[in-house]
Amino acid sequence: MSPLIIVLLAAAFGFYMAWNIGANDVANAMGTSVGARSVTFRQAIIIAAIFEFSGAMLVGNHVSLTVAKGIVDPFAYSKHAMIFAYGMLATLLAAALWVNLATKLGMPVSTTHSIVGGVMGFGIVTHGLSSIEWGKVATIVASWVVSPITGGIISFFIFLFISKKILADEKPVVAAKKYAPFLAFMVSMVLVFSMLYKGLKNLHLNFTFTNALLIAAGVSVVFYAVIYKIVSNIPVDTTLPYKRRYPQVERVFAILQVITASYMAFSHGANDVANAVGPLMGAVYAAALTSHKHLEMSMWVLSIGAVGIVAGLSMYGYKVILVVGRKITDMTPSRGFAAEFGAATTVLVCSKMGLPISTTHTLVGAVIGVGLARGIGALNLKVLKDIVVSWLLTLPIAAALSAAIFMALKGLFLG
Repeated sequence: MSPLIIVLLAAAFGFYMAWNIGANDVANAMGTSVGARSVTFRQAIIIAAIFEFSGAMLVGNHVSLTVAKGIVDPFAYSKHAMIFAYGMLATLLAAALWVNLATKLGMPVSTTHSIVGGVMGFGIVTHGLSSIEWGKVATIVASWVVSPITGGIISFFIFLFISKKILADEKPVVAAKKYAPFLAFMVSMVLVFSMLYKGLKNLHLNFTFTNALLIAAGVSVVFYAVIYKIVSNIPVDTTLPYKRRYPQVERVFAILQVITASYMAFSHGANDVANAVGPLMGAVYAAALTSHKHLEMSMWVLSIGAVGIVAGLSMYGYKVILVVGRKITDMTPSRGFAAEFGAATTVLVCSKMGLPISTTHTLVGAVIGVGLARGIGALNLKVLKDIVVSWLLTLPIAAALSAAIFMALKGLFLG
């Protein structure tokens, strides 16, 4: 197989994997917004199209390089570049097939698990267990534990704050209008500062800590003013019975959830585009192994991932959105806001650290955190049990599929 055909196949498989990420993983990310009815499915697609693409293109290179080089050492294949290229093809196809099947069954699985399992399966059948960078794998596995706990803790305290300061207030609508601009300011500060401070490497904008903080504060003040103006126009009917005031409160949080949904889409694009373009870049990199050139993330590679993610969500994302948004727990805009803010913050911070964490794990952890703030009875434990089982199955199945596809490619083209 010629190197050109390998690159073309890698691009096609990379797009297929990105399409599945959009159908499954992005659907997880947007599920709480649609489930809370803060946005419609069509609006979720528009938000994802804008912010997933932006996150992938502006911040996506950090993790892409980790996935491409971190699990197995490409230089171990320096004398057999074609073996490494076939391994990356097998990884992409195996992960994409598994995620596609899971999406068809409505199972919200981790695309990060799928890719890591695929890389490990190919590495083990070629150079044995010693070929795996177990230190990096351990770091990734640790992130799978740390990320849902972190997302859960952040979301727990955010929803506790909302419950105490707004929902339990004698005048919940007035309290919601009072705190909504402040919450919007917080979301904006975290997002804008994360983007500006060592986040926009692809644009070569090297802001200092102080400058990034000042710009983020300026943008966040604008956000504060806009949300203040919007919620000021929401009428306060104090003659309504206490319980009937909650729909007015949720109207305020529905506005905030549009911001967090955008935030979630951006951070998801920044982190999970790596699952599609990391192995794709690895296949492209194989051609340069003998010359030991430095690996740089090409923009056309990121573009394939970004476009594929948006296409997958718009064409097939509704199945997993309905499962995540409606069946795990009863979702409202205030709960969805707390879950999305906690999950997006965790994903974005970890992506800047180069950790390819699972958005699925983080979001489920955030949902659990919100649920625990209301009591464990608020969670559908059977659904959560099924999700955990799917998490445990993903790694070995992806590894086995990758190993089988690699052996087939090797038998067909290398003899």
